[in-house]
Amino acid sequence: MMSEPYEEIVEGETYLRMPPGERHELICSRLHDLIATSLTDISTTRLLPRRSVVQIASGTIVRPDIALVTTATGKIWLVAEIISSDDHRPDTVIKKQIYEELNIPRLWMIDPRYDNVEVYHGSQYGLMLKGILAGRESLTEQLLPTLNVIIADLFGEQTGE
Repeated sequence: MMSEPYEEIVEGETYLRMPPGERHELICSRLHDLIATSLTDISTTRLLPRRSVVQIASGTIVRPDIALVTTATGKIWLVAEIISSDDHRPDTVIKKQIYEELNIPRLWMIDPRYDNVEVYHGSQYGLMLKGILAGRESLTEQLLPTLNVIIADLFGEQTGE
C-alpha cells in the first residue's frame, strides 16, 4: 500500500496527490493481478508496476494506477485510473485530457464512488466512450483475450483481504 503523497507534473505544474485509500488499493491490486495473469502468454505487452512514473512529454509526468505498454516500443496503449473520491479532478479532468491528447488507444476510468468502469477507445476524434460497465457486466479487452473481469467482483470486498 502506498502511504506517502506523490507528485505528478502536468505541463510543468506539480500536483501533490494524497496516498490512495484502502479500497482504492484493493481494487488496484485486484485488477493488476488479473491483468498480469492474462498476460502470461502474451509477449507483445508489458504491465508496468502500479503507479510507475511515466513521462508523457517534456514537463508532463503521470503515475497511472495501471499502465500497459507495447514491448517493442515502450509506448502506453492502455491506462486504468482508479478515481479517488476526495481527489477526483486530476484523474477525471486533467489526466483524461492528457491521455486524449496522447491519443492513447484504451482508457479505463474506474470509479469506486459508483462501482462502475467507463471504457474509452482512442479514435481520430479523441477518446470515445464505448460503455459504462457495472454489476455483473464484464470488462474485457480484445488485445487481452483471456481477460474477463466481472465488475461486481472487481469492486467487491472479498474475504481475506
